[in-house]
Amino acid sequence: MSKPVVAIVGRPNVGKSTLFNKLIGERRSIVEDTPGVTRDRIYADAEWNSHSFLLVDTGGIEPKSDDTILKQMRTQAEIAVASADVIIFMCDIRAGLLADDRDIAIMLKKSGKPIVVAVNKVDRVGDVPFEFYEFYELGFEREPIAISSLHGSGTGDLLDAVIEECNFPDEEEIDEGIINVAVIGKPNAGKSSIINRMCGEERVIVSDIAGTTRDAVDTRVENQHGIYNFIDTAGIRRHSKVEDRIEKFSVIRANMAVERADVCLLMIDGKDGVTDQDEKIAGIAHEAGKAVIIVINKWDAVEKDNNTVNQYTKDVRIALSYMPYAPIIYVSALTGQRCAQIYELINQVYAEARKRVTTGMLNDLLNDATNRVQPPSDKGKRLKVYYMTQTSIAPPTFVIFCNSQELFHFSYQRYLENCIRDAFGFNGTPIKMVIRQRGDDGTGV
Repeated sequence: MSKPVVAIVGRPNVGKSTLFNKLIGERRSIVEDTPGVTRDRIYADAEWNSHSFLLVDTGGIEPKSDDTILKQMRTQAEIAVASADVIIFMCDIRAGLLADDRDIAIMLKKSGKPIVVAVNKVDRVGDVPFEFYEFYELGFEREPIAISSLHGSGTGDLLDAVIEECNFPDEEEIDEGIINVAVIGKPNAGKSSIINRMCGEERVIVSDIAGTTRDAVDTRVENQHGIYNFIDTAGIRRHSKVEDRIEKFSVIRANMAVERADVCLLMIDGKDGVTDQDEKIAGIAHEAGKAVIIVINKWDAVEKDNNTVNQYTKDVRIALSYMPYAPIIYVSALTGQRCAQIYELINQVYAEARKRVTTGMLNDLLNDATNRVQPPSDKGKRLKVYYMTQTSIAPPTFVIFCNSQELFHFSYQRYLENCIRDAFGFNGTPIKMVIRQRGDDGTGV
């Protein structure tokens, strides 16, 4: 079951990005050299009162502007509205209720989505100015909420209202035994074709359900391999200056599909090889910690000799060097070549992402690994690795306690990850490692 999507919309400069940053906080750690990570990210996970949702920031809407860039901003905001489950409509009390606010309100009412109006820049706590009450004229069912995105006042009331409008699944509503598979990739890589081919005659139960995004369709398939929900996504278009904002929303659409997925099929056009766009899309799945299968499509159209597969595999591994764990399969959606084998791979990587290893086995491995390759040292101080335990799955997450985070170089983390993979597999899934520092005696924090 997917998280609800909450979009923040409004005119330019009403404080949308400030509110976005305030609501997501600083709790996320981003490795900047990972492909797919944008520093000016406009989507992020957020949480309030134990409820998680995906928060989306948008550019300002200028309803009647003829400016090309502003038209693009309006379009990307419309995409956000279409994609969202709940919308936060931000206004600015200092500017007052403007004609543009009224035009945006009309657009939002047509969407039929739940709307929560946030009147920003009310900086005096408990002292709502008279001008606040003119925003009641917008005519939404919920009363406007006075906030300060800069100081954070009123944001608790705002989030309470958002949570009330979201539909969160009860535990008993969550489908057991269904594997959600996001089919991601650039345009024309064959995403829809592969789904149609894999459904084919094996299909027992099929239903087309509108997905969480405007251009995603869910297809449920039940066959001898299991029960699957395929999420077909729009490809990420080529980057250009004019389409920059739309490009980011293409990334958001892919991100939302990945967020809902247990396994991602990364579709690569066999005739093109791995492009920059492919690397960006792969980075989304990798960063999200999802199991990934690299599907090289249109293999029937590639001229081959005895060394073609080996060389192609080598090129893919170099281009996607950050995901050496992902299996590669060569298929043709057109002819059906090897498409049936994808189901077996989906089941395998799904199971690997949910594998657990006992603490005893992990620490036996840790002792052996540190004896074979001594931990690094610096200026006479050597890294001591005390203890390792697995704390969660999907992705498998391991917490390692040591005497110095600073000494725990990335290269040694990679060495230990390789030792874990050699011993226990985890094929198809990224591994997350969390380093915790303790005192030299191994007990103090």
